Amino acid sequence: MENTSDTGSVRMLGLELPTDPRWVNLAERDLGEILTDHAYCEQKAATFCISLIQRYPEREALVRELAPIVTEEWGHFRAVLAEMDKRNLELGVQRRDEYVRALREFQQKGGGKDEKLLEELLVCALIEARSCERFRLLSLHVNDEALKKFYHKFMVSEAGHYRLFIDLANRYFPEDKVRNRWKEYLNYEAEIMKDLELRGDRMH
Repeated sequence: MENTSDTGSVRMLGLELPTDPRWVNLAERDLGEILTDHAYCEQKAATFCISLIQRYPEREALVRELAPIVTEEWGHFRAVLAEMDKRNLELGVQRRDEYVRALREFQQKGGGKDEKLLEELLVCALIEARSCERFRLLSLHVNDEALKKFYHKFMVSEAGHYRLFIDLANRYFPEDKVRNRWKEYLNYEAEIMKDLELRGDRMH
């Protein structure tokens, strides 16, 4: 049965399809696996923000807005490692993120530097929105009370990052262009979610 509160949360984030509620139960089976994947997600978020700054140094607002996000995401990586240490869990190997790979396949090819920036910002916004939704599920439904509090903090942070990337897109591009392309991404992302195998060892 669909949880209406979860559906409302998805709509607030713009997402078209809520996560299958069984995902939390799968994630709880091996916390080492989900925390490992989470750690690498935070690491990749930090390094990708650095990459955007390096590629678009002329975009002053982008540089100023993303610089603290780099620090925050790296701090999140360290926080996940600390949580693993508390639980005597070891960081495993990084796995390929099929969700992100599928999103990048949808990026428009052959455009100029500006067109590429819009695609990058919207993909980042979508990753943050889906991460926020999944952190919310963990903060509400995981049995471990300490993890509930742990993931509530991440949920709040990711919601802010999602808005930041959307706001940057609207700053640099016409709002109707951003809105139309964002809708296309949301529809495509829903299809990705339908097709991806539900795995408890993946954050996405």
